[in-house]
Amino acid sequence: MSQLFLNPYVNFEGKCREAMEFYHAAVGGKLELSAFGDNGAPRPAEGDEPIMHARLESDGLLLMASDGMQGHQAKVGDNVGLAVGGTDSERLHKIFDALSEGGNVTMKLEKAPWGDEYGQFSDKFGINWMVNISKEA
Repeated sequence: MSQLFLNPYVNFEGKCREAMEFYHAAVGGKLELSAFGDNGAPRPAEGDEPIMHARLESDGLLLMASDGMQGHQAKVGDNVGLAVGGTDSERLHKIFDALSEGGNVTMKLEKAPWGDEYGQFSDKFGINWMVNISKEA
């Protein structure tokens, strides 16, 4: 049986590194910062380059974030979403379809450059969601 996860995902619009290093200093744990590599695949972020994906994990706390996408300006209230994921493809496809019903799919759930399946949408209540289906370990 696969496990699912649910955690907040924040768009810091260019301040991701600063924000995540601040939170890391406060809660400890492990901080990973990734940038866009070849063909959109993630690689470790260097210097001040934009953050494609950040992950802070500490004693059960999980916070994910990014600098957002160019041309998609974030505003407070719209800059936080919920990320759900796991390895059970069938179950996560059903979750994606059910939660996006009546909402707005902004990215179909399909294979992503990093090898997982990924999609995003806002539900009928205006909540932003990201679904990531990882390959079995």
